[in-house]
Amino acid sequence: MNLLLDTHVALWAITDSPHLSKKAREMIESPKASVWISAATIWEIAIKHSLGRGEMPVSGQDALRYFTESGYRFLPVEPEHAAAVEDLPPHHRDPFDRILVAQALVEPMRLMTHDPMVTRYGDTIIEV
Repeated sequence: MNLLLDTHVALWAITDSPHLSKKAREMIESPKASVWISAATIWEIAIKHSLGRGEMPVSGQDALRYFTESGYRFLPVEPEHAAAVEDLPPHHRDPFDRILVAQALVEPMRLMTHDPMVTRYGDTIIEV
């Protein structure tokens, strides 16, 4: 299964955070899972970290290194992903979450998120 992690879930996974549920951890660590990180996630981390937001305790460079060391794969933002955002209902306004949803739908992948608003986009979204 191809799992695309949203930013918080990805950070929780690499930091062994107690915020990551047992179910999510099992799915991420499953030998059947290919875990993906979007370029948009690295971008979000870099922006928020550079602004000094406490919710982003690592830099984009550090996150990139940690994700690589964890064996995660990277998904670039393709033009098809960007165009697919236009067709999404306005359930969520966060541009980072919207591009992740679009990527999950276009590829297809299962998007793993902690945000219940994101789950409104369909069955391909897993709330953890």
